[in-house]
Amino acid sequence: MMYDRKFLTDAQLIDIYKRLLLPRLIEEKMLVLLRQGKISKWFSGIGQEAIACGVAHALQHDEWIMPLHRNLGVFTGRGMPLSKLFKQWQGNKDGYSKGRERSFHFGSAEHHICGMISHLGPQLALANGVALAQHLKGEQKVAVAFSGDGGTSEGDFHEALNVASVWNLPVIFVIENNGYGLSTPVNEQFRCEQLADKARGYGMEGVTIDGNNILTVIDTLAGVRDYCIQQQRPYLVECMTFRMRGHEEASGTRYVPQHLFDEWQKKDPVNNFEFYLLQTGVLSSDAVAQIRADFKQHIEDELAQAYDASEIMPDEEEELQDVYANTPAFVVPSLAPASLIADESNSRFIDGIRDGLYQSMQVHPQLVLMGQDIAEYGGAFKITEGFVQQFGKQRVRNTPLCESAIVGAALGLSLEGYKSMMEMQFADFVTVGFNQIINNLAKIHYRWGQPADVVIRMPTGAGVGAGPFHSQSNEAWFTHTPGLKVVYPATPMDAKGLLIAAINDPNPVMYFEHKALYRGISGQVPAHYYEVEIGKARLVQAGTDISVITYGSGVHWALEYQQRHPEVSLHITDLRTLLPLDYDAIRTAVAATGKVLVLHEDTLIGGLGGEISAWIGEHCFSLLDAPVLRCASLDTPIPFNLQLEQQFLAKSRLKNCIKQLMAY
Repeated sequence: MMYDRKFLTDAQLIDIYKRLLLPRLIEEKMLVLLRQGKISKWFSGIGQEAIACGVAHALQHDEWIMPLHRNLGVFTGRGMPLSKLFKQWQGNKDGYSKGRERSFHFGSAEHHICGMISHLGPQLALANGVALAQHLKGEQKVAVAFSGDGGTSEGDFHEALNVASVWNLPVIFVIENNGYGLSTPVNEQFRCEQLADKARGYGMEGVTIDGNNILTVIDTLAGVRDYCIQQQRPYLVECMTFRMRGHEEASGTRYVPQHLFDEWQKKDPVNNFEFYLLQTGVLSSDAVAQIRADFKQHIEDELAQAYDASEIMPDEEEELQDVYANTPAFVVPSLAPASLIADESNSRFIDGIRDGLYQSMQVHPQLVLMGQDIAEYGGAFKITEGFVQQFGKQRVRNTPLCESAIVGAALGLSLEGYKSMMEMQFADFVTVGFNQIINNLAKIHYRWGQPADVVIRMPTGAGVGAGPFHSQSNEAWFTHTPGLKVVYPATPMDAKGLLIAAINDPNPVMYFEHKALYRGISGQVPAHYYEVEIGKARLVQAGTDISVITYGSGVHWALEYQQRHPEVSLHITDLRTLLPLDYDAIRTAVAATGKVLVLHEDTLIGGLGGEISAWIGEHCFSLLDAPVLRCASLDTPIPFNLQLEQQFLAKSRLKNCIKQLMAY
């Protein structure tokens, strides 16, 4: 292996050697501990350490890195205490994730390392968000995201590279091409000659390098970093290497031909660099032996500290508390933001959303809006019309059609202290961003204490003849996901106040807004900046016969029924927030009449009505005078034809449900 030291001093070469050697020796120790049963799993990077170590060396300490399984050199390169790393791998509470995450699925904001999720590809888009934040701040920095060769087949890889190029973001995408995605060889994964060739398709530069040559990796990454900063462009670096052990230790390596091991053993990054330093006189044999001995002793000393850690004592209250970041108290801005509300007493639902978003943009200079067609066009429903002229294209950003990458970018913005609002053009389209929401946004605070300050607006609901792909009520998908908050306003006043509260909340909020209500209802909307508290239901009207617990369009269905049937006294509760639920308000509603109807537009099976009914049965049984009934839409996709759609909707069954309850 040929090394070009360029202008590096002997001291610098020795420092690089130490950075390269340490993760190798740690790994060798981890493999012993794995066999002894002292750790449960290990993903080995033996044979490809030069990539992680070289990347960490080439970057500034405060530039974010999104590593994967085999990047121990990133963690050691950032100076993370070994004792705490060992506690992490042992599942100890004093590790980086309080025992909640395994191996390398954790991050540390202090060290500017973002913890991966097992789905691999989503990490790439987070780097885009970080780079966007750095660009908006005017900082001369890059963000780096790792991918394996297998990960380049994922849609997230395509989306992330495309967005980085379209938005001119200083991101370095590093591919560790080690020949296998678990056991699948590269010739069964792609047909291009080199993965770096894919860069041209995204209008960016790319290069393939020897990933086992530590000096080549450092020199390339340093040069690419300068390019990305100066040109404000992304770059793709493919590092050729080989995995000398299995995907993880339990998987073994029997599927790998022996000749590959023989070939790549000769290219070992640690042994070759050590030999180079010995041959050139930078290090002596005694010096190498001493460095190795010192490191091994250091590892044992740090392990001893980890072994002294106390055993985890599970605390249910602490586990529940750590699902969400603390929400700050509402602060009235020192300068009153301007309002778009023309008539406080008669504003439309859509006006409340627009004004909440507009005033939030004024109050939070670090709030970024993202979505398809939201800039000059103003969005599919014209909610952001005129915003780009007021706040500029840096903060009101059109996006390519790639929901997953934009959700990931929103989370990346949060790593750098930005707030973001992403508009799903229709709530139905959230499926292609589902992984990022469910596994990244929702879990990140519980996993390693990182808030996800993201709001996703979800135009939802039927009643407008839009058919199966533009009309679904899919809120229940998200109420089953700890870490998310789900709000669903039914009035113009709540539409504004809940949106402002969602943007102020440091947790990820799914904000459902019913399309049929946009211009279909009007009401009081104060012009000033205010919040409606997330997690608090609203009593719509008191009644004595039946308690209707509902939200969204169901509120208006219940009120309409009441107007037509004054002989029945309905006690109507608008939940407003679906996660977390206001159980006190639910109990109060049950106690008011003893007869409960849970009404929602979502389909029956798996809808939120089942959860509410079960909770009432468990906690309010003595207050009931009749079974809890659910009134929901048909368990079919939503039809396009208006008559079929009306039959589908829960509203068509409301009269019979109330009649059934009144009979008890």
